[in-house]
Amino acid sequence: MKNNKNRRLLIVVAAVIALLLIRACMFSVHQMEYVAVRQFGKIVRIENAPGLKLKLPFIQDIQRISAATILYDIPVSDVITKDKKSMIADNYVLWRVTDPQKYIQTLNAVKARADERVEAAVYNATKNVISSMTQDEIIDARGEQLTERITREANTDIGAYGLEVIQSEIKALDLPNDNKEAVYERMISERQNIAASYKAEGEAEAQKIRNDTDRQVVIMKANADKEAQVLEAEGEAEYMRILQAAYNSPEKAEFYNYLRSLDALSNSLSSGSNTIILDHDSEIVKILYGGQ
Repeated sequence: MKNNKNRRLLIVVAAVIALLLIRACMFSVHQMEYVAVRQFGKIVRIENAPGLKLKLPFIQDIQRISAATILYDIPVSDVITKDKKSMIADNYVLWRVTDPQKYIQTLNAVKARADERVEAAVYNATKNVISSMTQDEIIDARGEQLTERITREANTDIGAYGLEVIQSEIKALDLPNDNKEAVYERMISERQNIAASYKAEGEAEAQKIRNDTDRQVVIMKANADKEAQVLEAEGEAEYMRILQAAYNSPEKAEFYNYLRSLDALSNSLSSGSNTIILDHDSEIVKILYGGQ
């Protein structure tokens, strides 16, 4: 009985030791992280693929480093433009670790120290980019163009620490309070000049269109008058031709004169108070007195 009890105790102890050895030999790597395997303080390898990994127990240890993108808000700073104008820049930066071995060797993988290096790199980049541009150029380049230039400049200094600036963007680029009013007035004046220029161009174009329209109206009216005169002349000619054809004999001519006399008499007596003096040979006398 005593031997069986001792044997069971040895089995339990062996199982515990085996479990501790397995636990000491294995470690896990999570997504968005690096794991540095160190032996006597020296980095022997870097693991970044998620899953279970092996290491030598008691001899090797591990150091975990985040591979996630980190948002860091840069303190507000004063910068000077190429034309010696003071501006206030408020940046934020997105950065990450790209070389964990350099990160450990230079900064001992301390995030606070990494933030300091990133802040210095972004500040220097912002200062260099702003100082190479005039204030008007900076205003025109605000947005993607200015972000790309500052990000590219910041990465020239930060790579030695195993870090990468993904994006450094100016969330606010303002003027000192004592300069704002003068700059705003200049901007308003410039916009008013541009608006006046556009208005003058529009009025000139409108006048050009009006002149062209008036010219076309005059031409169309002249053509219409000319065509009307031609048609009227053609109508008169046709009328005369018809009359000539209708009264081309003495009898017809006499009948025509008879009708014209009746028309003249009717027009003369239309008011009811006219006195008519006629020659005894006139056609009207012949009509009134039956040709006597």
